[in-house]
Amino acid sequence: MEVVWTRQWAIFFGLLMIISFFCSRSFAENPNRNNLGEDRYDEPNHGVQLYVHDHQVVMDNGIVQLTLAKPEGSVTRIKYKGVDNLLSNRYRENSRGYWDCVWQNNGQWAFLGTSFEVIYHNKSQVEVSFKRTWDPSSDDSGPPLSVDKRFIMLNGSSGFYAYAIYERLEGWNGTSLWQTRLAFKLREDLFHYMAISDTRQRVMPTADDRRRGEVLSYREAVLLKNPANPDLKGEVDDKYQYACDSKDNKVHGWISQKSGVGFWLITPSDEFRISGPLKQELTSHVGPVSLSTFTSSHYVGKSGEEIFQDGEAWKKVFGPIFIYVNSVSDKKKALSLWGDAKRQMLKEVESWPYSFPHSRDFPKSHERGSVTGRLLVLDRYINQEPTPASLAYMGLSVPGEAGSWQDEKKGYQFWTQADEDGHFFIKAVRPGTYNLFAWVPGVIGDYKYDAIITIKPGHEIKLRQLVFEPPRDGPTLWEIGIPDRTAAEFFIPDADPKFVNKILIKQDKFRQYGLWNRYEEIYPDQDIVYTVGESDYRKDWFFAHVNRHGTDGKFRRSTWQIVFDLPIVEMASNYKFRLVLAGANFAELQVRLNDPNGREALLSTHLIGRENVIARHGSHGRLWSFTKNMPGYLFVKGRNTIYLTQTRTSNSFQGVLYDYIRLEGPPQ
Repeated sequence: MEVVWTRQWAIFFGLLMIISFFCSRSFAENPNRNNLGEDRYDEPNHGVQLYVHDHQVVMDNGIVQLTLAKPEGSVTRIKYKGVDNLLSNRYRENSRGYWDCVWQNNGQWAFLGTSFEVIYHNKSQVEVSFKRTWDPSSDDSGPPLSVDKRFIMLNGSSGFYAYAIYERLEGWNGTSLWQTRLAFKLREDLFHYMAISDTRQRVMPTADDRRRGEVLSYREAVLLKNPANPDLKGEVDDKYQYACDSKDNKVHGWISQKSGVGFWLITPSDEFRISGPLKQELTSHVGPVSLSTFTSSHYVGKSGEEIFQDGEAWKKVFGPIFIYVNSVSDKKKALSLWGDAKRQMLKEVESWPYSFPHSRDFPKSHERGSVTGRLLVLDRYINQEPTPASLAYMGLSVPGEAGSWQDEKKGYQFWTQADEDGHFFIKAVRPGTYNLFAWVPGVIGDYKYDAIITIKPGHEIKLRQLVFEPPRDGPTLWEIGIPDRTAAEFFIPDADPKFVNKILIKQDKFRQYGLWNRYEEIYPDQDIVYTVGESDYRKDWFFAHVNRHGTDGKFRRSTWQIVFDLPIVEMASNYKFRLVLAGANFAELQVRLNDPNGREALLSTHLIGRENVIARHGSHGRLWSFTKNMPGYLFVKGRNTIYLTQTRTSNSFQGVLYDYIRLEGPPQ
């Protein structure tokens, strides 16, 4: 009898074990039934898990756990290395990690999804979608755009990927898009150290420090009066001091020295950004906040706005970008996380275009093409034979006039830098029709290859040797500056000691606050008089042509002089004056020769620029180029003077940044 009962109990427990095994397996394979578990950082090979609940979606690969609001698609929680959430709990869930835009009438709008879909799911990868579909028949008060926000998590990856597909259909209302971005607001109690580059990184003030500070000429610039960290007292904080050129804006973020954790935004490609490699965008700033800005009017003004006409169709993929998190066990070595983030960035760049996004709108490597070639420069007044276009910037963009790429914002652009011999290779280009553009540091003008280039999947276009003949009518009589599309080579003063950002004392001095006021302090009695052959533009040419303060509280114009000698004048010939500006803000520059009070200017730029490049601490914005024939009879034998007057005088921030000025003699 005891034997029978023993066998029955053995069978019973055996059945329980079998049932338990299959139930647990079913439980794991059905993410909708699972509860949020504990961190499993010791399980790097457990695969990517997906848990779909009524109001949230959780992706977990055993390294990072990502929580997304459902169906909105906002990032509400990033759990990593025992930190329950890297994002700030001070903000509501839809304001921690989110896509938004600034559209017509300067309205800010967060793109919140209204539907959710699992695009792909296996142990190696999860991709999910949150769509906001615009319906022209509804009372939707947002911009007429449909946005499909995608998030991807890979097995073994310390982070996640994000991209979005923006689309307009034919027949929709017109609109304008001033800015669109992906923003993350991090924990204030954890993240205090920000890194933008090898040299621009520092302990940052807090949002509370800014609230206790003194707002200066505009709300973004604050003088820190009583910061929690006394080492920051007396410094200026301004998010525009941390802007960055697109070509250099590959990785930035924050380090928590308290937890030994880093948070980084990695952008492996610029193809979806606008206005070329020198377009400046915001990066990270006090909050702590990290931004991936895809389009904006910052530093380029109205030319950076995406303006859509009534009925205009459009589609564009922004991203993917990689949100990377890393850590060190020894918190004293937390700053080494920057070096690791840079190494990860290089891996992401090498992996572009990614093979894993499940969208037909994102072509894979084999679905793209490439262009190779060599660019030479021929300036017959310098060399009789073409010379290599050393380190030229070569780019494919929407067909247009030479230089039109800096105003292009709806399509894709693909840029690379040639080697010292002018050889270039533009890879991973989306299929389509393009113009090939270029500009060469140290050479005036923009290059455009005459023929349309059609990219086909898997094809490489090998161009013949190309020759760029820059603008030139006659020999150079004199020149000021370097044609490099920036004003950085000119004289940039030290900041007023009362308004210093310490990390900018020895680098990027143009990013210091209040330099527009230093002009009048350095030149109190007379505007700049630059004498060719005696003056040095590195010391004697202020980097920004700005207004002076009048005695009545208003502003008054400033007039700069270029003094030069002509031993011989060809009265019947034309001389060529070339003026290149690296930026402008609601300015009008007038040029006169030998008569500062002449009724009409020989050259007027008319009203140009909405770049706010002076207030936002830029060394460049949009490039503006002007040429003027100057008849020989206007010159005199001996001493001549060209007068440059900036005539618009409403505020401190109106003015221009110079890039390059040249006077050419008659053709020879």
